[in-house]
Amino acid sequence: MASKPQYVQIEPNEDAASVRDRLGYLRGQRVLLIWPEAGTALTRKLDLVLVQREAMRLAIRLSLVTHEDIVIQNARELNISTFETIGASERAKWKRGRAKVFTTRFQRPKDEPDADELSDVASRLRDDATTPAQRRVQLLTRVFIAGVALAVLGVASYTLLPSAEVTLVPAQQVIEVNADVRALPNSDLVRIDVETGVIPALVVRAQIEERASIATTGIRELGSSRATGAVVFINKTDNAVVIPADSFVSTSAGTPILFRTMIDAVVPAGRGLQIEAPIEAVAEAAGGIGNVETGLINTVIGPLAETIEVRNVSPTFGGERRESGAVSESDRARLLSILRQQLQTRALDEMEPRLEENQFIISETIRIVEEREDWMIFSQPVGASADELSLTMRAVVQATAVDEDLARQVAFARLGGQIPRTFELRPDSVIYERGTVTTIDPDGAVTFTMVAGGIVNPQINLDTLQQNIAGRSLDEATRYLANTIDLAVGTTPQITLSPSWLPHLPLLPFRIRLQVIKL
Repeated sequence: MASKPQYVQIEPNEDAASVRDRLGYLRGQRVLLIWPEAGTALTRKLDLVLVQREAMRLAIRLSLVTHEDIVIQNARELNISTFETIGASERAKWKRGRAKVFTTRFQRPKDEPDADELSDVASRLRDDATTPAQRRVQLLTRVFIAGVALAVLGVASYTLLPSAEVTLVPAQQVIEVNADVRALPNSDLVRIDVETGVIPALVVRAQIEERASIATTGIRELGSSRATGAVVFINKTDNAVVIPADSFVSTSAGTPILFRTMIDAVVPAGRGLQIEAPIEAVAEAAGGIGNVETGLINTVIGPLAETIEVRNVSPTFGGERRESGAVSESDRARLLSILRQQLQTRALDEMEPRLEENQFIISETIRIVEEREDWMIFSQPVGASADELSLTMRAVVQATAVDEDLARQVAFARLGGQIPRTFELRPDSVIYERGTVTTIDPDGAVTFTMVAGGIVNPQINLDTLQQNIAGRSLDEATRYLANTIDLAVGTTPQITLSPSWLPHLPLLPFRIRLQVIKL
């Protein structure tokens, strides 16, 4: 795309010398001369010729914006583009101007004398007294010169015009290496050593306070309530039967469940007569065990069993075991473990913004290095009745940070040692990945792996290839390239000749264009 032109506003009555001086600061650019709306300037053709010559000397391409008919006419004769507006100049192609003042044979004066008419007064006369033999010699000379010129032109064309395009797809290999990197703390004393894989590390600390809560898992007994209900006593005799309070009845199926009467009662005299009395489970049957279904209480305990029968016509109810949550030692240990993890996570969030752009914290090195009893406040002691236990805790957390760029330098050095001979690494293909941590020392030093990988291609000297295949036949050049370069599997050199009928590649190496396609 052509560059945007420089605008030069012509002042009214400005002369050629002034315009030429202004062009001196615009060497090598496209310049648009803009004529004034009023006044006249550079109306002589000679003025425009002088400006055009200066522009050519400075490698300036000129164009004009003017409505002056005489200027437009002069510009047309000098092959300079003219436009009515600046916008029109930006859309059209500019002509390449001429710097000479000339006229065609159709513009010469009608009364201009011919050359033959001036022969009598000319200082030198053409000698037309040539013999036929001389004319034949002259003709043969011209024919010979023309033949030599055609031969030279043919040889030059045969040498310079042919071209070839050669496309190669070299083989590629993927290489990868796991580099052991040892990061040592106190970066002021440690320097990077790519040979041993040692880089400086930074120890980062943060004091954090956190609070957490969990549901308790311990149980505290609060006692059990006794089931209550009512039974019906049935007289088996003709006499009235007195049933004192605290008389006992029970179930008969499975383990007997014992109940006591809560009041004194008297069964009326007569067989089959009955009375209802309230009962309560004894202390040993407190809790849910005292809740029995209808008809299960059917046994009278003691001497009264000879005179009365018992039945519960409705289930007993209200027996339950009462307990509450309580704090256990395992609850405290579990909460402490949870809060320590929260402290480390929170510390990581606080430490990362303090690092430089290329530094990162090795998560495996995050640990609590200081915690005290007076920094731990539990909401409840062990054994206390509570459904929730809370802990507020403060601790000092430490981690090791390293500069990833330094670790990459170590990995890149290891990767360079894996490049096969005569191959070269493609810089745009190199990738890095953090590996696993292998050792962590108490002082914060850590050893980890940095994985580096990339693609390597054969080294290709394009200049040497051009020289070695120049002038060879298509088959010879193809074999040479296939034997010299390690090509991708299933590919062969692709050679395109122009013109296609040429029997061999161009004689000049620079007429051969080599294109290497990397997968």
